[in-house]
Amino acid sequence: MNMGNKKHLRGAVAFITLMGVVSLFSDMTHEGARSVLGEYLNLAGASGATIGFVSGVGELCGYSLRLLSGIFADRTKKYWTLVITGYALQVLAIPALALIPENGWLIACGLVILERVGKAIKKPAKNTLVSFAASEIGTGKGFAYQEFLDQLGAFLGPVILFVIAAVKGSGDLFSTYRLCFAVLGIPALITIALVVLAKFRYPHPELFEKETDASTAFHTQKSFVLYMIAICLFAFGFADFTLITLHAAKMQMFPASALSLLYAAAMAVDAFAALFFGWLFDKIGLKALMLSTLCSAFFSFFVFLSGSAALMGVGIVLWGIGMGAQESIMKAAVSKIVPSAMRSTGFGIFETGFGIAWFLGSWLLGALYDTSLVWLVIVSVSVQLLAVAFYGLCLRKQRVELSSEAHR
Repeated sequence: MNMGNKKHLRGAVAFITLMGVVSLFSDMTHEGARSVLGEYLNLAGASGATIGFVSGVGELCGYSLRLLSGIFADRTKKYWTLVITGYALQVLAIPALALIPENGWLIACGLVILERVGKAIKKPAKNTLVSFAASEIGTGKGFAYQEFLDQLGAFLGPVILFVIAAVKGSGDLFSTYRLCFAVLGIPALITIALVVLAKFRYPHPELFEKETDASTAFHTQKSFVLYMIAICLFAFGFADFTLITLHAAKMQMFPASALSLLYAAAMAVDAFAALFFGWLFDKIGLKALMLSTLCSAFFSFFVFLSGSAALMGVGIVLWGIGMGAQESIMKAAVSKIVPSAMRSTGFGIFETGFGIAWFLGSWLLGALYDTSLVWLVIVSVSVQLLAVAFYGLCLRKQRVELSSEAHR
């Protein structure tokens, strides 16, 4: 490797690391907030139905708007503008929660939705910028590094708030949570400073990608359609962690104070699983995604039917593996399938489809939880195994498409 290539490689690694640190502080901010947000909204005067509705609308906006922001990013190429604007809206909405008055639940709910909108604005453009640099070191490894640092922040945020609450005490929970959100303003400002630094240090990350596709139109290849079906099936059958904590609390398998630690454990598994499966993706491609889905497909059996704290722990580990793969190699696979010029559109379609499927699946699995745990497990496992079959079909079709391109 000559000196120019080595410098190019070091630049790509440095950019990915810097954006990973941005993700770390960003996740520290909004994941820390999410760990106490439900109770805070309730103390501010929001009913349970209102909290559920706002959470659903927030997630729907957070995913569905990614299609629009992805298309806009590809048409204008203003990747950094979208990334900086999105991050600013997302992280500054959190410390703003500390300023709401008592009974100010309406303002708080607006800030919750604004945080999700901010994420929707920046996500496709950010993934595209990372994909440019990731192509230099290995697409799977690049996104895996991102996910590892991302989940480190997701782990640290709730821990920091737990410490603040322990030190301040729980005499006045509303003021305690206000203090928590105010403290989260520190990582929020660090996030914005770092992303602005990244923009000035690396204004053109697309230069990291040596091989580019001249296409400027998004072509719906059959392999991408099959891939979208597969990831939507995976998302549909993959329960949200709130359902797992609900079941753990209902069955009294763990002390109430330890429920947050279950999520922390899942995030730790997520981080290391992302590193492993990201590395494996660069070796064997989509087969890595098939393997990770086979591992995680049976998490619901251990979580909801085992009746044992130890076996439920096994299910949580499997859940973490599935999440780690979803956040790393699913994105890496999009980079491999979609031309670089239209990659934000590809990410927008991917994340919008994933989010809608996740929403509908969580709704159905939640309803099944109230009626039949056996059917919940049957639906969850069977749909994820069906996703594995479609990954296989996508892999086969991708080979055919590559072969036909080579013969042109």
